[in-house]
Amino acid sequence: MGNELVEFLSRYIPISDDLAIALSKASMYRDFPKGSVLLREGEPATRGYFLLKGCVRSYVLKDGDDRTIDFFIEEEPVIPLEYGKLRLSSHFLECVEETVAVVSTPDQEERMLAEYPQLKSVCLTMAEIMSEKLRECLARYRISTPEERYRELAERRPGLLQRVPQYQIASYLGVKPESLSRIRRRIALRGGGKAAPDRS
Repeated sequence: MGNELVEFLSRYIPISDDLAIALSKASMYRDFPKGSVLLREGEPATRGYFLLKGCVRSYVLKDGDDRTIDFFIEEEPVIPLEYGKLRLSSHFLECVEETVAVVSTPDQEERMLAEYPQLKSVCLTMAEIMSEKLRECLARYRISTPEERYRELAERRPGLLQRVPQYQIASYLGVKPESLSRIRRRIALRGGGKAAPDRS
C-alpha cells in the first residue's frame, strides 16, 4: 500500500528514497471494515486520513435525522473539521465500504514536515484544492434544486452513485429517499441517462 501513496505524491513533488521509505512504514496504514466509525460526534478529532481504497462518509445527527455532509473516496484526504484545533468533533466519519487509509496525527505530521520540508508544498496544494472544493459545493448547494444537485453529482462523481446507498445520497442532496427516486425517474424519462441502481 505504501507504493500507492508514493505514486500519488510523486505527481506533485520529487520523492527521495528516504522519503519513500518513511511513507511506506506499515504503522501509517490501517484497514477498516465496512461500517467502521472513524470518529464520533463529541470525540477529540485527533486523526486525519488519506484514502487509498474505499469510501468514507461525513455526517451529523440533527433533530433525529442523519444528514450527510460529504463523501470521500480514493486519493482524497479526510480531515475532521476540528482536526488539530483541540475541540471536540461536531460530526461523524463512517466507512461506507471496506477502507484502507494512511492515518496520521498532528504530531506525526509535524515531525514528517520538519524532516521532509518538500511535503509542505503538497500539503498546501491539497489544502487549497479541498478549500476551493468546499466553497464551490456550498455556493452551488445554496442556489440549486435537488434535481440539479443530483445531475451535477452524476456528472462529476458518477462512480459514487454505484457505491453509496440511496438513502445516503438522498441525505447528501437534502431530500427524502422517495423524492430521490422520483428525481431519478424523471431524469430517466427525459432521456437524461439511465438511473443508477438503487442501493437502499
